[in-house]
Amino acid sequence: MSAGTNRALLEVNGLSKFFHIGNKQTLRAVDNLTFQVGQGETLGVVGESGCGKSTAGRTIVRLYEPTAGEARFLGQNIFKLKGAKLKALRREMAMVFQDPHASLNPRFSVADIIAEPLDIHGLAGSAKERRKKVEELLDKVGLRPDHAARYPHEFSGGQRQRIGIARALAAGPKFVVCDEPISALDVSIQAQVVNLLKDLQRSMGLTYLFIAHDLSMVKHISDRVAVMYLGKIVELAESAELYGNPKHPYTQALLSAIPIPDPKVEAERERIVLSGDLPSPINPPSGCAFRTRCPYATEKCAAESPAFREIRPGHRVACHYA
Repeated sequence: MSAGTNRALLEVNGLSKFFHIGNKQTLRAVDNLTFQVGQGETLGVVGESGCGKSTAGRTIVRLYEPTAGEARFLGQNIFKLKGAKLKALRREMAMVFQDPHASLNPRFSVADIIAEPLDIHGLAGSAKERRKKVEELLDKVGLRPDHAARYPHEFSGGQRQRIGIARALAAGPKFVVCDEPISALDVSIQAQVVNLLKDLQRSMGLTYLFIAHDLSMVKHISDRVAVMYLGKIVELAESAELYGNPKHPYTQALLSAIPIPDPKVEAERERIVLSGDLPSPINPPSGCAFRTRCPYATEKCAAESPAFREIRPGHRVACHYA
């Protein structure tokens, strides 16, 4: 399901988020992002740790205030909303966090954790209705009604993440930012959580921004994939197109690192090993941010920042030579 065939639920234009740190330095965590997410779509966002994926997700839902740019949710500029309008938007957008241990209040029971959005938005008229809604949400994420009286420390990591998902869905959102929701879980549990998210998307008509660094799992859940490097999107395409026909050298290197189950094919294929370290977002390279690690870089790459251009329908790349 591509954004081209669906009305855009979210439109992000020129989004930047900079952090000012000591000695008057600026950390450019997110730098001029532009993309859309269609209704009912999952847009995967991948890249190395520190590339700005999580900061972008948190800025979109206004856990951080942006430095520049806009994000429109069903036509409304998220960053202009205040008061009651912002509170109403909070019902429509939710977030599932990376660490289910750190994101759940250990002093709250599971019932109180899940019901917090219900209480904030006045969505339960009585204690009986509140309890019923909590039990329905627990059932949706594969937990039992009696789990409501327990506390987060009594659960496994996978169960805690299910509680976090139930809380995110409590107010009935249309759009959910999944911020590396499986990276803190055992490999055996990751597929279960991804399959749960897919089932919930089908049954509730959800739209996801799915942030991760596991490219094989992103392929499994995403309709389209955006690849980020040093605060910028360097490639964006439909999932099958990106994995089958990557055009940016960074995307090619990331995909070459995905293990292949066939030992013979795995032994014979060529890995692309990037030279050098990831540059600092405090002092990014001139021109193309990837040029210091790119085997194809030229003087033009140092002098000019590449345009994020469409090289075929729905496939955009920020590279002079793609």
